[in-house]
Amino acid sequence: MLSVKGLNQFYGESHTLWDLDIEFPEGECTCVMGRNGVGKTTLMQCIMGLLPLRSGAIAYRDLDLARLPAERRAGLGIGYVPQGRQIFPLLTVEENLLIGLPARPARVRQIPTLVFELFPVLKEMLGRRGGDLSGGQQQQLAIGRALCIDPKVLILDEPTEGIQPNIVHEIGDIIRRLNREIGLTVILVEQKLPFARRVADRFLILDRGRLMAAGAMAGLSDELVRQYLTV
Repeated sequence: MLSVKGLNQFYGESHTLWDLDIEFPEGECTCVMGRNGVGKTTLMQCIMGLLPLRSGAIAYRDLDLARLPAERRAGLGIGYVPQGRQIFPLLTVEENLLIGLPARPARVRQIPTLVFELFPVLKEMLGRRGGDLSGGQQQQLAIGRALCIDPKVLILDEPTEGIQPNIVHEIGDIIRRLNREIGLTVILVEQKLPFARRVADRFLILDRGRLMAAGAMAGLSDELVRQYLTV
């Protein structure tokens, strides 16, 4: 469904992603793993069009994304929840959700009922400013905003970072539901190993910008964890 071929990226003169070849299968949840600074967020930003590619290609359903801006990718059905949530703190919950709607056809530009079904707290807080929400509520808002575009692919960059444990568990339940009941293809960046094992079908491990291992989550061995994930 979404593929990366020969991707190279640089930060200044530093080579950050090296010749990445990755397939994200349709209808599955793939967890991108690795220690801090190995290129996980850079990869997500390249997929979403927030960083230009130095070389290589990214394709979505055989459509070359390389020259499409981020907003066009959203219109194709690629939703993005960035690391740190990046909601608009001075806008209300409702205004934050409405921001995603221009990516949808004009006839369906309303907040999907699914958002309030998954996150009933957002419906109760529509008039509250985003910056007044707790960290967990802000993360729910960020996911809800991404769902407003009716995505077919949902990218989640560190969705459990700085979130209280009960909300982490709830977010895991929601990711599983979106993936397994609704059929969303999910690309998850996550460092919490128990969470990743619980929600993901597949894993891939980056180290210093290179792809070191990939496969079914059941194949994530203790040796791979020790070599590439243990701090």
